[in-house]
Amino acid sequence: MAKTIFITGASRGFGRIWTESFLKRGDNVVATVRNLDALTVLTKEFPTSLLVIKLDVTDKKASFEAIQTANKHFGAIDVLINNSGYGHIGAIEELSEQDVRTQFETNVLGSLWTIQAVLPIMREQKSGQIIQLSSALGINTVSLMGLYSASKFAVEGLTETLAGEVSGFGIKVTILEPGGYSTDFFGTNSLALSEAIPAYEVIRKDFYAHADHQDSGKPEATVQAILSLVDAENPPLRLTLGKVALPWIKHTYEERLKTWESWQDVSTAAHG
Repeated sequence: MAKTIFITGASRGFGRIWTESFLKRGDNVVATVRNLDALTVLTKEFPTSLLVIKLDVTDKKASFEAIQTANKHFGAIDVLINNSGYGHIGAIEELSEQDVRTQFETNVLGSLWTIQAVLPIMREQKSGQIIQLSSALGINTVSLMGLYSASKFAVEGLTETLAGEVSGFGIKVTILEPGGYSTDFFGTNSLALSEAIPAYEVIRKDFYAHADHQDSGKPEATVQAILSLVDAENPPLRLTLGKVALPWIKHTYEERLKTWESWQDVSTAAHG
């Protein structure tokens, strides 16, 4: 049975690939973009099953209106995929106030607004699925991407809490945690840079050297995973994408547990 899927950030990368895949298998898709021309070809190929809406996800009012337009157009919203977002490179000392505000307004609030907008519809339907794009950097950190990680850590906390709050309404929630992929994430449209401080130049060189040689996944290879997730009767709360994320996450948690346990006497004494 065809589903109606609302997906943000559909003009490129995962969003574009997933949009096309849903359409090809017969689903209805509401795709939000900043530039309507980005999906002209798909609009001509799928004139009745694709609705393209221009949206800046940081605009709360516009996000609520987009959800209402989608629901009115197709009569339901079965799945919300919050894919819109961008990365940021800059040492913590280099971050400007505007860097921080813009990153959180897009990656965190941009997701929150569509979630808040769609929940009344899904509660009335007594069904629905919310898929939130996080990152392996929502659990791990690397130098120069602290702001991006901070935004994804926030997304993880909000989304995990959401899952518990809405489970009684028949709404399912999944956090996607991709590792590195060969999308245009490091392109000018998906990445912001802080003004550099020379003291961090060595770290910066190491960062880009590692980025150039990482084992990046193929975005197209995620299609079956996203289709399986949408079709799952009991989707997981968290799903990693690619072969890099899970080993990295396991290492991170092992190190955290070692640290907590080695200081447990101090922690227990602090209880009083």
